[in-house]
Amino acid sequence: MSEPAQERPSPERVVFIDDEADVCRANRQSLELDGFIVETFGAAGPALAAIMADPPGLVVTDVRLPDLDGVALFARLRGLDPDLPVILITGHGDIRMAVGAMRDGAYDFLAKPYPAEALMASARRALERRRLVLENRALRARLDAAVEEDPAFLGISPEMVRLRSLVREVANADVDVLVFGETGSGKEVVASALHRWSRRARRNFVAMNCGALPDSVVESELFGHEAGAFTGALKRRVGRIEHAQGGTLFLDEIESMPLNLQVKLLRVLQERSVEPLGTNEVRAIDMRVVAATKVDLGQAAAQGTFRDDLYHRLNVITIPIPPLRDRREDVMLLFQEFLRRAAARFGREVPPITPDVRDHLRRHDWPGNVRELGHFAERHALGLGRAETAPPEAAAAGTLAEQVDRFERGLIREELFMAGGDVRLAAESLGTPRKTLYDKIARHGLAPTDYR
Repeated sequence: MSEPAQERPSPERVVFIDDEADVCRANRQSLELDGFIVETFGAAGPALAAIMADPPGLVVTDVRLPDLDGVALFARLRGLDPDLPVILITGHGDIRMAVGAMRDGAYDFLAKPYPAEALMASARRALERRRLVLENRALRARLDAAVEEDPAFLGISPEMVRLRSLVREVANADVDVLVFGETGSGKEVVASALHRWSRRARRNFVAMNCGALPDSVVESELFGHEAGAFTGALKRRVGRIEHAQGGTLFLDEIESMPLNLQVKLLRVLQERSVEPLGTNEVRAIDMRVVAATKVDLGQAAAQGTFRDDLYHRLNVITIPIPPLRDRREDVMLLFQEFLRRAAARFGREVPPITPDVRDHLRRHDWPGNVRELGHFAERHALGLGRAETAPPEAAAAGTLAEQVDRFERGLIREELFMAGGDVRLAAESLGTPRKTLYDKIARHGLAPTDYR
């Protein structure tokens, strides 16, 4: 709908139109007693102008109006916003007309005389649908904005905003970077972005998972070798380091690299040169190294499982990736995009997000992070449902108080996101007094302005 006057339509506001002042007064009183905000009009023209200036959540209109009948008004409103619910009030002679309007998308019709409760019930259902429509629109708008900025960094939480900003700042600094994050949190996504946003973007981005190769081949893969360097080396092989010349070398799970190779990697980082196996030739290398780990390398160095000097050489700049459980307002956004992509890949219609799935998205701690969420979206696209979700024991550890506290914080953040930072709307959605919510917001160190 064209919304020149405000960005957020009022989902709880009702516009009631009838040319009889007593009817307007009685229905307004009934609706207001049920908790709605009501504006009444005696004709279609002034109502239409008000609706265009400030879109409501629901329009209730008599079919018989002095300037424009209710069905024609509905057609005008449908042209502005096909999802705006409209309830038609009809006399017995207008029922056929109202039924035709419902086939065209009108939400409901009430035949005169109707009990007040019938109007209240229909209004409540219509406004609930309107609220969901606006919620989905807001998600879609934020999703489109995030995808436009960079599809690799979907998310509108403060944590993701800061992460994108940090990666952009570091990208052109041309220093080695250590990326720290849990399994499935997107470490390679960050490494790839550091490459794409840097002056090295036209050269190779070379990725190597240090934990995916046997120790016996890691050295050859990384440093390369000449023909005859060892048994089975029938021809020269360019190693990953040399292949990254002018570009970026990404070393994932670097904590898995054998200690003897850590010494050689340290020399490469210090000298910016490489000496392949089977030759004494030293070749100059111009590259950036991005190393990723899911463990605390400082602690690993203290325990002797990782070289302390290599840790300090890599730890020039560290980029931490927040786990998904700490940015719950991104979960629905990510899920919708993953679901859309999965449905397109499988050649299926995008399935609806059921209350059961929505509840799982809200409550689950996502120990597998974005990767787990993506797999869940694929299962949902295939119709496998909740049967394939992670077991309860996969949730993050902690005391009962810690888990409750983490869940409460995530729920409040999600509602603040959905309300655009409006604490009043968030409090209404959560069913809690505004002062109580303000106290909890302060206790959890949240700022409503971060969600506007």
